[in-house]
Amino acid sequence: MVDMPDESHKTPWNIYSVDASDPDAKLVDREHYSTAEIHQIDELMAALAQLRAVEQQLSDASQRYMRLGQTDMKALHFLIVSKNTGTIATAGALAAHLNISTASTTKLLDRLEAHGHILRSPHPKDRRALAISITDKTHAAAVETIGRQHAKRFNAAARLTSQQRDVVTNFLKDMAEEITLGDGQWDGFEEQ
Repeated sequence: MVDMPDESHKTPWNIYSVDASDPDAKLVDREHYSTAEIHQIDELMAALAQLRAVEQQLSDASQRYMRLGQTDMKALHFLIVSKNTGTIATAGALAAHLNISTASTTKLLDRLEAHGHILRSPHPKDRRALAISITDKTHAAAVETIGRQHAKRFNAAARLTSQQRDVVTNFLKDMAEEITLGDGQWDGFEEQ
C-alpha cells in the first residue's frame, strides 16, 4: 500500500479573501461590488500580507544576525539616521522616538553599550545630556544587512510612474487611517 502525501496543509482558498474571512458580511458590506472587484481587493490584501511577511522575515533575520531585539534594532536605525543627518541623538530623543520610558531607555542604552553597538559622549551644547552615537562597526553591519535589503524597496517604487506612486501613497495613508487604534475600541485591553 502506497502512502498518500498529506495535503491537509495546503490551503484551497485565499486566507485574505473577504468571503472566507467574513462569509456573512458582518464586517464588510460588499453588496455594491462585483465579484471581479472583490477578487481584485482580495489579491491586494494578499499582496500586502506577502509584503508584511517578507519584511518580518527580514527583521527576524537581521535581529538574529545582529543578536538584538526589535526595539534595539529600531534604536540603531534612529542612531543611523541621526548620524546621516548630522543630528545629535540623545536618550530623551530616543525615548520619544521609541515611545518608551526613560528607565527603559537607560537599560536599552546600557545593553547596547555593553555589546559595543553605541558610544555615549558629552553633548557638545547641553551639559545635562549625553550624545548617543552608533559605533562604526555596528553601523557598517546594519547597512550591509538590513539596510541593503530595505534599500531595494526604492527600486520597486522607482519602477512606478509618478501617478502610480501617488495612488499607492494615498492608498497606504488611507489604509493607515482606517485601521488606527485611536478610536477607543481597544480600551480596557491593556497588556497584563
